[in-house]
Amino acid sequence: MNYLERYKKEISTFINAVKIDRKPLELYAPIDYILKIGGKRLRPVLTLYAAEIFGSTSKNAIYAAVAIEMFHNFSLIHDDIMDEAPLRRGNETVHQRWDLNTGILSGDAMLILAYQYFENYKPEVFRELAKLFSKTALEVCEGQQLDINFEDRTDVTIEEYIKMIEYKTAVLVGAAFEMGAIVAETSEENRRNIYDYGRYLGIAFQLQDDFLDAFGDAETFGKQVGGDILENKKTFLYLKSLENANEDQRKQLEKWFSTTDNSNEKVEEVKRLFVETGVVAESERLTEMYTNKALEILDKIKIAPDYKEELRAFSLNLMNRTV
Repeated sequence: MNYLERYKKEISTFINAVKIDRKPLELYAPIDYILKIGGKRLRPVLTLYAAEIFGSTSKNAIYAAVAIEMFHNFSLIHDDIMDEAPLRRGNETVHQRWDLNTGILSGDAMLILAYQYFENYKPEVFRELAKLFSKTALEVCEGQQLDINFEDRTDVTIEEYIKMIEYKTAVLVGAAFEMGAIVAETSEENRRNIYDYGRYLGIAFQLQDDFLDAFGDAETFGKQVGGDILENKKTFLYLKSLENANEDQRKQLEKWFSTTDNSNEKVEEVKRLFVETGVVAESERLTEMYTNKALEILDKIKIAPDYKEELRAFSLNLMNRTV
């Protein structure tokens, strides 16, 4: 996966060199702050890679890649405000370091700055990038609202949950790939297929993320294990466990998920119920199913065999990750 590290270095070098010479400083300092504290930067890496596999260069795609990273960080600022989160990537969240209003306004400014990066492309490429970006941004907001709606509902279905993670997470992965394809000016068919490949992979990625949140190793995962359980998140694990549970198990699950108990006992008891109801294996199968859907789409994409093999390895690596 050396090529991924190379693209990540390109993105990091570009972002670290970005200087927003505008005032007031209070608006732009938080933007510089959240961009510089890092993260996986997976989405912009995918944009650079897609541009290259379709015959362009990562240099040509750098502005589209930074736009994706800008948008992702804009959404994180606002997510942290809604979740009242104190930390992001081990650092203070923007609203915690400054204040709530600054967080909202700086996030808004980031979204506008993201659009401005598309101005570096010729009109027809700009139009296609902006069109995809607008569609994706709305879907991410819709996914976030669905997630909020689920907090007060007791009748969330697995199908609704999959739709929520598709919008909140997966469409941005698909868009990251397609933006590279747009910059490379490849065929409509290639664009559609690389988007769907990324979308299915994004669903698999989030399912694996939810699984690791409960059953991952805290040291390698990099986040508090059991966070979703403590927040009463209605993930696939919870919804499927309810579906499989007998009456006693269902009562226990519903009891734990109706409390604000932040104890380790809650995490361990819910995980025990997840295991007893057989959802660990079902979660792994569902993640594998969506990964395989992505691989089926990959077979249709018209790119060099070497690139297909790299993407195949990338897909399988995501499915089996521990971080």
